[in-house]
Amino acid sequence: MAEETHNRLDGRAEAVVQAGRIGELHQHLHGAPPAAPPVPFQLPPALGHFEDRRAEQETIERATGAREGRAGPLVVALTGIGGIGKTALGFQVARTLSERFPDGVLYVDLDDLRRDGTVELADAVGELLTGLGVAPDWLEPSFAGRSKQYWTRTRDKRLIVVVDNARYGGEAAPLLPASAGSLAIVTSQGVLYDLDGVAAVEVPVNPLAVDDAVRLLGHIVDDPRFSAEPEAVVELARTCGGLPAALQVAGQWVRKYRRRSLSRLVAELTEELHERGIPVVEAVWDAAYAGLGQRTARLYRLLPQYPAPVITAPAAAALLGTGPVGAGDALEELETAGLLESRPEGHRMHDLLRGHADRRARQADPEGTDRAAARRGLIRWYRRQAARADHLAAGPRMTFADVVPPLGDVPDIDFTGKAQALRWLESQRLALYGCVRLAFDSGRYEDAWALCEPLWTHFLDHRHYADVMDAFRTGVAAADRLEQLPAMVRMRCQLARPLWEQERYDEAEELLRQAVGASGALGESTGETKLKASAVEFSGLLKSARRDWAGAAADFEASRRIHERIGNAYGVLLQTYLLGRTALNRGDAGAAVALLAEAHGMAGAQGRERMTARSGFELARALRGAGRAAEAGGLMRAALESARARGSAFDEVRVLNELAALAAESGDAGDPAGAEEAEAYREAARSLALRSGALPPSPDGSPPPDGQSS
Repeated sequence: MAEETHNRLDGRAEAVVQAGRIGELHQHLHGAPPAAPPVPFQLPPALGHFEDRRAEQETIERATGAREGRAGPLVVALTGIGGIGKTALGFQVARTLSERFPDGVLYVDLDDLRRDGTVELADAVGELLTGLGVAPDWLEPSFAGRSKQYWTRTRDKRLIVVVDNARYGGEAAPLLPASAGSLAIVTSQGVLYDLDGVAAVEVPVNPLAVDDAVRLLGHIVDDPRFSAEPEAVVELARTCGGLPAALQVAGQWVRKYRRRSLSRLVAELTEELHERGIPVVEAVWDAAYAGLGQRTARLYRLLPQYPAPVITAPAAAALLGTGPVGAGDALEELETAGLLESRPEGHRMHDLLRGHADRRARQADPEGTDRAAARRGLIRWYRRQAARADHLAAGPRMTFADVVPPLGDVPDIDFTGKAQALRWLESQRLALYGCVRLAFDSGRYEDAWALCEPLWTHFLDHRHYADVMDAFRTGVAAADRLEQLPAMVRMRCQLARPLWEQERYDEAEELLRQAVGASGALGESTGETKLKASAVEFSGLLKSARRDWAGAAADFEASRRIHERIGNAYGVLLQTYLLGRTALNRGDAGAAVALLAEAHGMAGAQGRERMTARSGFELARALRGAGRAAEAGGLMRAALESARARGSAFDEVRVLNELAALAAESGDAGDPAGAEEAEAYREAARSLALRSGALPPSPDGSPPPDGQSS
């Protein structure tokens, strides 16, 4: 069923208790004010060594001092080839200038969000908004809505925004903050000619001069041989071509062989370079690779198979098919060799080194057997962990994929509870979504669609639309390849929802037409019958999104009859709730009260705390519409207490707005305090919503265009 697994990390499974009939509404408005979000600082820890690039920094320093006449933020474009140190320079500048920008430093890497060469800009803006303290509940669904939120949140701010790995100006422009007092640092391999209407300060980042490269080597390695053999140091710096990515590896390689003379090491490197005719930096990386232990060298070769930018020790263990201790040791050895960069969230490999590792893998494993086995182990491990996390977060629900058994020596993640399971799904989302595509491209079609099942729970709490639409399109294609009928129906239903939330109604409608049609060929087992009912329910939800209330009600009623036939009490409860909400949307308060009261009673009897809360709130709205304000007030009062107890600002705002409507009706009925109380509720809701990141209402008082307040 479409909504049975909508879990929240903020604990939205609390019950709303009906307080009975209350003649007067005395509501304390001043709950504990939400804590102000911390000032964001989204840069990784500073490198232990950085060559100053003084000329580039002075250029940026001069530009930041020239503010007169600028309408928008200062944009600094750092351009240069891969491995040249653009990102490190951007980070260094942001750290140096951060005290001048007291509202924080934001960072987004567009390559992390790139799918088939294209960045979903709504997701990029969403990441920046999250950094600014906007909770997932308050993120607008559309790119236009999120852009307005971003402009609102950055207006009059003094921020630094670092946009890494832009390929076109059109990717960077929507991510620029709205205030002239902010600084945007954009890195790109080429000049961003299409930054339309934006005056950018172009700062080319060139290879380090030999003297600078020698100094950087000295920062990386504190070695007496550098003073004793200065000519050898200069030759090593030249060999690295002025690329910091190569100098980092070369420095660690020199450190490893402390007993050999520097001249001998450089001579060996130069001889290999001349004999094999390979590119200069390739020789440096080959030398570092040759010094790795057997297990570490294998992990290095396998890392290009990993479908996300940052890898953790458990995922590395899945690639290797070993325990986490051995994988952790291998990651540490690669970091020591300069072949991986350590980040708080895991280890990251530079794109240039990823290419080198892939070349070494093809050389060592020309048939691709080892790489295929590693992909299989990784995909199966992520499928198993995601299913375990989903079960903890959502509980038993309708799924059709078999459970993956334990994977030999590779241990499971030790989830301690629902909250940790949900955090793991979010922290690993790039790898999880990447594994869907990796499985499909590897011909592992069952794994591809099965991975989508636990991603449904994650999507309901985190609207990463580009990821989820790509994954579920892949899931549809994988199910079709296998002609796995339940998966074909389920994947189409689940893809339809993000499509209609993006207002792509026609595409969603066609998918659901196919799903409902195909569901007719399903068997009569309980699971398949539930799936038939679910497909009809999804059709009703789409019609609700299009405000076709009559069509939606017909679908929910049809779905309820199916659940009644098989004795599925929760299915009957959910469809009754949806019918009551639809009646309320149609303006039929009497029917809504009857249906929602029935749903509320069933939810309590079944011990469904979350559905008790949802149905109680909607019942209160229906009671108000039916003129039974005292009963509505009791439910609303309990709902407000529950929302505040859970720290859910989103629910609190909804309840405050409903309480305002109740109080206003009391004022219209002659209670002089009603109008004043209504305005107090409205102001409390408005203030809390704006602090949480909502768009301000339109001048006429209407809600934001994307329906954020609904």
